[in-house]
Amino acid sequence: MTPESHLSALKLTAFRNYAQLSVTFQPKHIVLTGPNGAGKTNLMEAVSFLSPGRGLRRAQLSDVAKAGTENGFAIHATLERDGESYAIGTGTAFGDAGQRRLRINGTNAKTADELLDLCRIIWLTPSMDGLFTGPASDRRRFLDRMVLAIDPAHGRRAADYEKAMRQRNRLLDEPATGQTDAWLAATETQLAALGSAIIAARQELAGLLAGIIDARRDGDDPFPTATLALVGTMEEAAREGMAAGEIEDRLAADYRDGRYRDRAAGRTLSGPHRAEFAIRHTEKDMEAARCSTGEQKALLVGLVLAHASLTRTVSGMAPIMLLDEIAAHLDPARRAALFDRIDDVGGQAFMTGTDRALFDALADRAQHFRVENGALAAEADPT
Repeated sequence: MTPESHLSALKLTAFRNYAQLSVTFQPKHIVLTGPNGAGKTNLMEAVSFLSPGRGLRRAQLSDVAKAGTENGFAIHATLERDGESYAIGTGTAFGDAGQRRLRINGTNAKTADELLDLCRIIWLTPSMDGLFTGPASDRRRFLDRMVLAIDPAHGRRAADYEKAMRQRNRLLDEPATGQTDAWLAATETQLAALGSAIIAARQELAGLLAGIIDARRDGDDPFPTATLALVGTMEEAAREGMAAGEIEDRLAADYRDGRYRDRAAGRTLSGPHRAEFAIRHTEKDMEAARCSTGEQKALLVGLVLAHASLTRTVSGMAPIMLLDEIAAHLDPARRAALFDRIDDVGGQAFMTGTDRALFDALADRAQHFRVENGALAAEADPT
């Protein structure tokens, strides 16, 4: 199987434990094996910077450059898609550790959102294993990342909402005056418009994803299926068919009527930033948080694979998938099924593990590398 889109080259400079790395990739999946701490996840983190945001670790840019480096880090990659090659460069060169720079085909990009015109990148890491039992904010972040893969405008929308909410919180700290009330009204109008759009985008994602999941429910899929719901007053109203304009009006009224309460709390207590992304194990009709650790892992894998398929369907681009330690806790049958599902998505997958034998079922569908001390060595294809 040849991925519909893939990275053919990657060059790193002063990124994490990589002083210098230059590697070429075949149009196959990429398997990185080696001991813990060798740099497997670091390499995948570098690939994740070819999408908007702070990468799969959500790291501060100042923490990404190799220790002792004064000139920041740099990532250069060549992406192959639809018979075309794209040169992508990003990093914090020139000593500006707080400013990320991006170039596409030699031209400076205005924002990282332009990367979404070229590729979509999806990841699953061990740190996400606690998604169902952790704070609601983690699930909202996970949800919004999924929305971004099918709706590139969502990132800017969410960032603008956070900015407007911080402005409202600052205004609530000031003495109430006619002028303050006018500023609050203007800010709340903006919050309501953005909040209504965020709720609509999230609901659309949940609905589309449920369709993908339902289509596989009667098949021979070893991964459990998920039932998804957005929980919150406005979210439930949207699910029941309330028009976007009415939701916007109700949000504006909630912000206005909640000023006294929010002023006492020191923050905005209602809105889409408080919604819950509820996930249930469909076959067991059980909240995901109450499932066993193994069931939660399998449920999360199935959800990410469904989202990858949806991303391809909606965007027309097979996503690059970054799957860290993906096979460690799966039995042989589920590992083989996982690799087949990845093939079905159609994009290139980067996978890591400490034991190469975990990936034997991939056979010649993958290119294998041994990672040790920030260096890569290609390994022969399995026979």
